[in-house]
Amino acid sequence: MKQTVGLTEITINYSRPSAKDRAVFGKDGIVMYDQPWRTGANSATKLTFGDDLKVGGQDVKKGSYAIITVPGAAEWKVSLYNYDGGNWSSYLEKTAAVSFAVPAAKLGNKVETFTIDVNNLRNTSATIDLMWDMTKVSIPVEVEVDKRVTADIDKVLAGPTAGDYYAAASYYHDAGKDLNKALEWIQNATAGDSPAFWQVRREGLILGDLGRYDDAIKAAEKSKMLAEKAGNDEYVRMNNKSIEDWKAKKGGKK
Repeated sequence: MKQTVGLTEITINYSRPSAKDRAVFGKDGIVMYDQPWRTGANSATKLTFGDDLKVGGQDVKKGSYAIITVPGAAEWKVSLYNYDGGNWSSYLEKTAAVSFAVPAAKLGNKVETFTIDVNNLRNTSATIDLMWDMTKVSIPVEVEVDKRVTADIDKVLAGPTAGDYYAAASYYHDAGKDLNKALEWIQNATAGDSPAFWQVRREGLILGDLGRYDDAIKAAEKSKMLAEKAGNDEYVRMNNKSIEDWKAKKGGKK
């Protein structure tokens, strides 16, 4: 299952055992109290978080985790391990990324098949609920929204970066769209004090395709100089070839 909490996607992959008229938790149950459980059936249950967040009040990095629980009558111990395969017992010999305890609650109705769901959705929080038989355990989750939204707002208000202009110009140039608009964008990208040699080369290529060979040659010479400083022989070679071609075309126009 997948669920988005705030701006963070949570994905849960697990197998679902059923009670089938058997006792579920406790001494004579399918799941023994105070013993590690794979929290599902078959392979280790896998939780994947799309961003850094808090789980059970603990900081958890973006990525995939195996969840191993130790059920108890009053509370469950929950441990998340960096996921590296479905063999759940292998995690018992490893150090958990985080561990914490959560209380166990009694349900009003019996749940026949083990269920994991994401509930109590708020802008910045939710719970990962584990439910089976008459037992429910809710793992609190907290996600970051404000910092991400603020960063996006700041980026938009600050205007396009040189990389944004370069990407737009490259797309227009490669797609054969408005080359004058592509030139405007690439010149915005190269207008700073330290443009990259590949950005200046793109400027030269656009100028060349516009038939502005003198300006194209100047751009290629600048790109060549910057490439030489960067130790990029491939761009030096490409610029030399372009300069030669544009000089020939320039001469043919006379």
